[in-house]
Amino acid sequence: MMKTEELKLTQEWDKTFPKSDKVDHCKVTFMNHFGITLAADMYVPKGAAGKLPAIAVSGPFGACKEQSSGLYAQTMAERGFLTIAFDPSFTGESSGWPRAMHSPDIDVEDFQAAVDFLSCHEKVVPERIGIIGICGWGGMALQTACIDTRIKATVTSTMYDMSRVAGNGYFDQADNKEARHQMRAMINAQRTKDYQNGDYARQGGVVDPLPEDAPFFVKDYYDYYKTPRGYHPRSLNSNDGWTVNTGTSLMNTRLFTYVGEIDSAVLMVHGEKAHSCYMSRDAFKLLKGENKELLIIPDAVHTDLYDGGGKDAIPFDKIEEFMRRWMK
Repeated sequence: MMKTEELKLTQEWDKTFPKSDKVDHCKVTFMNHFGITLAADMYVPKGAAGKLPAIAVSGPFGACKEQSSGLYAQTMAERGFLTIAFDPSFTGESSGWPRAMHSPDIDVEDFQAAVDFLSCHEKVVPERIGIIGICGWGGMALQTACIDTRIKATVTSTMYDMSRVAGNGYFDQADNKEARHQMRAMINAQRTKDYQNGDYARQGGVVDPLPEDAPFFVKDYYDYYKTPRGYHPRSLNSNDGWTVNTGTSLMNTRLFTYVGEIDSAVLMVHGEKAHSCYMSRDAFKLLKGENKELLIIPDAVHTDLYDGGGKDAIPFDKIEEFMRRWMK
């Protein structure tokens, strides 16, 4: 067993969703290969006997395990899986300093570390492990499936390709050298200021107060992260956001180089009216094999797949069926 750092973990129920009486819940920790201890909520079907198939869940990008990922994990545990929802490195209850930093390489390692943990857990069938990534962590889940052959099935929900957004802007509107140069210059100037100040400036989370002329997708985020529906004090998006310079690694990286080589099963789920839907449609075109599916949810916007949007938009029946079929 890898030695982990002792973390101060909240023991009371502080999720954005009700606690289920169909599962047992506890906090667990595990370490990634960078020596960072990750905190997770583990959900186990109540009264389950024997070993179980398992799923690791994370996302959205800048959220915490008390939000959408926990809802997914608890719901899948109600359906017979042992699940964990984890906080990525540098965020939530996980360790890592400075706080609110991120790197796509470490993101993938976090998912792999979750698979390490599940593979060695006494209640898990190690040959039956899947992962679910939401929003920006959908992209990281797909990237992890490229490298980790232990993963039998991957589900991405309302997926973001964070490297594409960082390099090209939303809807690829800044996909040119001049725009990228301006962004690089701004971030690097901030790096100098950060070093001088001995601290790291933050981007700010979802804008608050909400401008009247805000684009719909910003209003969509506000409706989740800044209201009782989804607000959480440990969520970056609900509060001060990532550090300004965390965008450096994403701007200099391109995800999905090898997704065409993923042999394991992949289900990509996205809302028809989500501003981000083009990213799943484009990424799906890169996948190969009959065990790859794209499911578009009619009328659903981006955050409807965070918590159902009050209309049961998350296709849990389909996710369960897909996981059971390919995690045999």
